[in-house]
Amino acid sequence: MANSFARALRKNLTPQEVRLWVKLRELKPLGFHFRRQAPIKHIIVDFVSFRECLVIEVDGGQHNFDEAVRRDEARDAFLGGEGFRVMRFWNFEVDRNLDGVMESIVGALGYPHPAGLTAVHPPHKGEG
Repeated sequence: MANSFARALRKNLTPQEVRLWVKLRELKPLGFHFRRQAPIKHIIVDFVSFRECLVIEVDGGQHNFDEAVRRDEARDAFLGGEGFRVMRFWNFEVDRNLDGVMESIVGALGYPHPAGLTAVHPPHKGEG
């Protein structure tokens, strides 16, 4: 069931997910492989590197409401219990600062950074 739902989600990425997916695929020659809309047990995550145990979520404004924040915290706790690190970015961060988002991701991967990329701390959830 989760696999067929994930397959359907892969066909309906948000514009921000598409932009980030294009950039994540550029990391493949560096040895980093990401999957999009991938199931991890009962949860489907936006992007995951299973080898690096890194999940990346791209959140829209609906994630800013109390119930959604609690749901995201529960998902993050579950994924952490499964050994995954979770990075969350707002849609507007992907739209306005895709290079910064990628710097954060590459930093989390611990890669000796390609020219022009330096590690920065992942952004904190904020207004969005």
